[in-house]
Amino acid sequence: MISKAFSRLGGALAVLTLVLTPAMAEEVLRVPLSVDIGTFDPDNGFEIGAMSAIDNVYEGLVEYAPGSTEIVGQLAERWEVGADELSYTFHLRDGVSFHDGTPLDAAAVVQSFERRRTGELALSYFLGNVTDIAASDPATVVITLGHKQPSFIHVLASAWGPKVISPKVFAEHAGSDLAASWLNEHAVGTGPFTLTEFKRGEGYALKRNDAYWGAKPFFEEIRLPVVPDLSQQILQLQAGELDAVPDGYPVAQLAGLPATLEVSAAPNMTQFQIYTKPGTAMDDAAVRSAVLTAINPALWMKDIFGDYAELSKSLYQNAMLDPAVPVSFPTDLEAAKAAIAAHGPVQLRIGVQSEVVSYARIAELMVAQLATIGVKASVEVLPLGAAYVMKGDAKAPDMLLTIANPDAAHPESQAKTYFTTDAVLNFYGRSLPEADALVNEAGLMTDVAARDALYEQAGHMYFDAGYAIPLVDADDVVVHAKGLVDLGLRPAFPQGNIDYGTARWAP
Repeated sequence: MISKAFSRLGGALAVLTLVLTPAMAEEVLRVPLSVDIGTFDPDNGFEIGAMSAIDNVYEGLVEYAPGSTEIVGQLAERWEVGADELSYTFHLRDGVSFHDGTPLDAAAVVQSFERRRTGELALSYFLGNVTDIAASDPATVVITLGHKQPSFIHVLASAWGPKVISPKVFAEHAGSDLAASWLNEHAVGTGPFTLTEFKRGEGYALKRNDAYWGAKPFFEEIRLPVVPDLSQQILQLQAGELDAVPDGYPVAQLAGLPATLEVSAAPNMTQFQIYTKPGTAMDDAAVRSAVLTAINPALWMKDIFGDYAELSKSLYQNAMLDPAVPVSFPTDLEAAKAAIAAHGPVQLRIGVQSEVVSYARIAELMVAQLATIGVKASVEVLPLGAAYVMKGDAKAPDMLLTIANPDAAHPESQAKTYFTTDAVLNFYGRSLPEADALVNEAGLMTDVAARDALYEQAGHMYFDAGYAIPLVDADDVVVHAKGLVDLGLRPAFPQGNIDYGTARWAP
């Protein structure tokens, strides 16, 4: 009798499990992190994989709309730019509260933004042109710039743009470091999710903020386990233990996905580029033309990216700027061979930013293509951080293959980060003052068509001089369980950053 009773109980539990499990699964979204979180502080680190989590816990004044570079209000319902183009007035939404119950007001925005611009935090430079931040009334914030900066609203909408932190955090945890120590592993924002679990090296959890001012998220909980190995992520996804592999799924495997999985893809500002070192054979215009002929991305893009990339039209990402005259690569391989033969032996060392598979495959194909015209090329994976200290280094590779990801979707973010003489990521210290002058002029313009024409002209000058070579713009590709929709992918955000606030299971 006891045996039969347990048998009946086991059957009942099995039925109950079958009934409850799908419903429970719907409430939890499981997305792996390939790299552990360094800090959850929205002002003090360039988190990439964890950006989705941070941006779903914290909010700024404005944001990019999903699937677009259009800027829409977030904590600010609307805003105006002053006639002098130096003052920006933001009107805050009513009824917004922080996760600790503190009401949002202009003073909280001022306090958070003042923290960001102290110069003591990693992302302070975002507000480097700000001279004053003031609350003109409890619902209005006025930001004043030192000089005209039409890109400023894009700076605020950036994935790493300034966010608003609860004033209670500073009152209770400021310490001697502006609460940086506490904010490394804790968070109090206004977003659709709260941070509920922070276990370094293991995983993290977010819980739905049921008091959120905006649309209620579909998922009650977001689980973010740390799974560094991509193959393990794929196995866990196929086994139903994860709901998505947000980035890096091998393109060659996408055509043969199990019926339980599908792909969501969208344009992205991940552009593969090459930068060249001065003093190499690439300084010779004939050699450079021959090299461009051999490495023409039209020859290899499909082999690496399939249908999930497009040829770069300029030094600015296609989603950022649509040029009137796209850059073009020579196509006469016989002429390229002749140019190399006339010049004499050419050897090139290609440095790649990391061991990411796409880097390796691009570099390998370029080496093979260069061999067809008589150029001997070799590839070396650079140590972590080595690409950022190559200026003036005679031992640096002749070319650098890397990805350009600007902070924001404004051409100034691209040019001032990678191309101008003072650009922070001008890897080889190149300088073309006449092109820089066009970038500086464009940076003051509000007429988008006229502005883009100048940026395009400057881009052609950097390209024609051989300083930078655009290759392909890679799509954002997320492989996930069938039926997961509304991922909220944004072109200006790093690849794989799902918006947990909009994601849901289709009915």
